[in-house]
Amino acid sequence: MAKKEKVKPEAEQPAEAAETEEVKAEETAQPSETEKLQAALNDANDKFLRLAAEYDNYRKRTAKEKAELNNACKCAVIAELLPVIDNLDRALAHNTDNADEYKKGVEMIGSQFGAVLEKLGVESFGEAGDAFDPNLHNAVMHIEDENLGENAVAAVFAKGYRLGDKVIRPAAVQVAN
Repeated sequence: MAKKEKVKPEAEQPAEAAETEEVKAEETAQPSETEKLQAALNDANDKFLRLAAEYDNYRKRTAKEKAELNNACKCAVIAELLPVIDNLDRALAHNTDNADEYKKGVEMIGSQFGAVLEKLGVESFGEAGDAFDPNLHNAVMHIEDENLGENAVAAVFAKGYRLGDKVIRPAAVQVAN
């Protein structure tokens, strides 16, 4: 007896193949949830890397600008001081036997230097008789003097200088009582 092979009718075969193709088409047309999440993660990573690179460039640029500004400020201050230095060099090169003339020249240079500091906004402080302030004064000596008040500056060894509210150098002073 010969075995009969079961043969599907021809009408059924194309319908089954069409269903399989539809399922495959749906799978390829609509990405899975995992693929969607992976794409979102890749997009977020790309944005993060771009932001990190942008921040790094910003940091480098501002550091460079800060250094350039620092150099420009130094140059501006030095340019203001150069005439004073020139006058000091002239005074040292000038031979004079008259001490009064020499003193007058040095005083003129000192006033020129004071004018430069004033122009730059630097002011000096620390005079004898001022009230001692540890934020502005550096007490290097202490004396007892009944003529002066409590915590008064008796003598100034080096003036203090400030620019606005910032103390550049505290005044070196002798404090009484």
